[in-house]
This record gives sequence, structure tokens and C-alpha cells, in this order.
Amino acid sequence: MNEIKRRQTQQVQIGNVWVGSDHPILVQSMTNTDTVDAEGTALQVKQLTDAGSEVVRITVNSPEAASKVAEIRQRLDDMGCNTPLVGDFHFNGERLLRDYQDCAKALAKYRINPGNVGKGVKGDEKFAYMIEQAALHDKAVRIGVNWGSLDQSLAKKMMDANLALAHPAPADAVMKEALITSALTSAQKAMDLGLPKNKIILSCKVSNVQDLIEVYADLAKRCDFPLHLGLTEAGMGSKGIVASSAALAVLLQQGIGDTIRISLTPEPGAPRTQEVVVAQELLQTMGLRNFTPLVTACPGCGRTTSTVFQELARDIQHYLREQMAVWRLKYPGVESLNVAVMGCVVNGPGESKLADIGISLPGTGETPIAPVYVDGERKVTLKGDNMAQEFIAIVEEYVETNYGANGAKRSQNRVIPIQTL
Repeated sequence: MNEIKRRQTQQVQIGNVWVGSDHPILVQSMTNTDTVDAEGTALQVKQLTDAGSEVVRITVNSPEAASKVAEIRQRLDDMGCNTPLVGDFHFNGERLLRDYQDCAKALAKYRINPGNVGKGVKGDEKFAYMIEQAALHDKAVRIGVNWGSLDQSLAKKMMDANLALAHPAPADAVMKEALITSALTSAQKAMDLGLPKNKIILSCKVSNVQDLIEVYADLAKRCDFPLHLGLTEAGMGSKGIVASSAALAVLLQQGIGDTIRISLTPEPGAPRTQEVVVAQELLQTMGLRNFTPLVTACPGCGRTTSTVFQELARDIQHYLREQMAVWRLKYPGVESLNVAVMGCVVNGPGESKLADIGISLPGTGETPIAPVYVDGERKVTLKGDNMAQEFIAIVEEYVETNYGANGAKRSQNRVIPIQTL
């Protein structure tokens, strides 16, 4: 398999993890709780962490919210959750950092959008204060430029200059250049103010797939800062998943991106953790990282009118993901385990033999038995109403035997772990 060559970047410390080309691409997420609710926010950060998020952003938009950040950090520490917290600041960030120094200290990174810090001299002063606080407290900063909140004075200046040319560029090309210019000039200002270069991460988010690819490809050529990838306002459900995956996959294939977030609008009642699962599965299916054993399953056809294999595939996938909170510590390397749940005899035995563990369920009209293959060899044949439980027991035995303390596969195919302090 051809290995994706990562773009070389600075290495940036965020709390107890590292970001950059020498380290695995991190999964980031964001809470949607009211930060004033310290208990609820801490619990959601813990849920996101348990799902696999390695950095979590929280909204810091008011004095009440800023006053709770240190408590949230303490609650997480008490739960044994050391996930770095990123403060999302807009409009009044400099005042909140000034008035709530415990907030400034508790956060691992500040997210600053130069487009809404302020205008003119006042905006420059606000930006400067936030950067100075980051330098004072040895914090990383993400300078995050967004299409919807681009600095309008910069955009107007660049549009006017473009119109004065004999052959003006298209307006959308100027706007994309304005995004990149805003990020790069803001990063230079931050360094001029005393923030070390290895404390800066950049992002230039837009909501259109092709625009995002073009902007990041250009930005990546013009700096060596780590880049945070995300399609902003991606949308809900399959639209948001497909759009984010389409954009980020192209960039990741080019070696661009050091942290990613899938900015999904949650379906009513859906868990916030879905964005984490999608981000992990994107990185894993591209071969960039392993997070949890994945299930290979056929889509079903006229041979598989029974829903048994669908239910078993679903149950096994859920089971494997739920176990990872414990398994990733107890069974190193288990994240590379491959399981197949197939629905009939056409591809079932072949796919099952190729997987570490596979089960080939009977299709319509076939003998009601399900052979189970382990490391390519037929191990046992299951039948009856307890196949799911019996198959899970076989998976558990395989994991203990192969990834336990003396397991033969304990260190095989293992992706470099996240470096922590």
C-alpha cells in the first residue's frame, strides 16, 4: 500500500498532545452545551473523549462562561480525563482573558478569528492582547479564518486593488486569496508580538467542497504551520458526512492536514459523538490511523431477504466501538482487528477467510448454519438463536489470545500512538 507523505510542519504542543507532521493527525470536536453549565459541559467533553476525540473546543462567549472554564478543567481532571480544552473566542476574547485569568490558564489553546476580533486600531489592540496572553501562559493559538466572518476591510482593500488591474481576477479568486492573506498576516503579527512560531496553527474554513480544497492546497504551499481541516457548516446527516469526507479526503491524500473536525449539525436526539466517529472512520478508511476494529459487511441483495446479517453487523460494530474505551489500554494493537459479517455464500466464505474473524450467515434458501473463520481457517459452525452472543464470545477470545499480554499480534500493524507528556 502506498503511504501518504505528510506535508512537513512545525510541531505544536496543545496541553498533553502534539500536533504536526511528526505526529498522528488528531481528531477534534466541539461541545454544544452552554459553557455556563460546568457539569454538563465537562460530561460532554468526557463523552467526546470516550468516543475518541483528542482535542475538544468549548465556547467562551461571556463572563459567565469564562468564569466556569477552570471548574470544567478541574471536573475533567477529577474524572481522569486530560483532554486539552480549546477556548473558542469571538468579539470579546481579550476582555474575557483579561478578567478571568484562571480561564486563560486552564485552556490549552485559544481559537482566534481575526475577522471578528474588531476593526482598525481597536481590533489590532484586542488581537495583540490575546496573543500576549497566549505567550504569557505558554498556550497554543489557532488563527481560524472563516468565509462567513472574513475581515471585510481586508476583503474590500483587496477587491479594490484587483479592480484597478488591467485584467482583474474573478471575485471569488480574490476572496479566496483574502482568506489566505488574513491567516498568514495574522500569524506574522502574532510572531511579531512574541508568540513563538511553534505555537501557531492555522485554518481557513469555507462551506463549499471545491473552494476548501483550493484554499488549503494554496495555503499549504505558502507556510509550514500545522493546519486544522474542516468544512464549516457542513450540514446534517448524510449531506454533512459526504461533503466533509469528500473535501477532507482529497486534502489528506495530498498530505495536508494535522487536525480535523467534522462539523456536523446533529440530527434531533442524535449523540454529539457522531462527528468524532465520522472523523475517525475517515482517517481509518484512508489508512492514516487505526482507532477501532472495523466490520466488513455486504450490502445485501435478493439472496439475503433475512435481516439477521444486518442486525449482527450493526450489533458487532457497536460492540467493538463500545469496548475500545477499555480495549485501547488493555489490548494494544486491537484497533487494527478486522471482522467480517457476510450475508450469503457468494462472497461470504471468501471475505470471512480474508478477515481476522469472519462469519458467513446463510442467505435465503440456504442451509441455516453460519461457519466462522479465524485467521483464514474454519473454526466452528454456529446455528440457532444465539449466534450473535456466540460470535461475540469468539471475538473476545480472539482479542485476549492475540492482543493480551502475551498475544502474538499485540504489536503488529500498530499505528504510532499519540505522543503525550
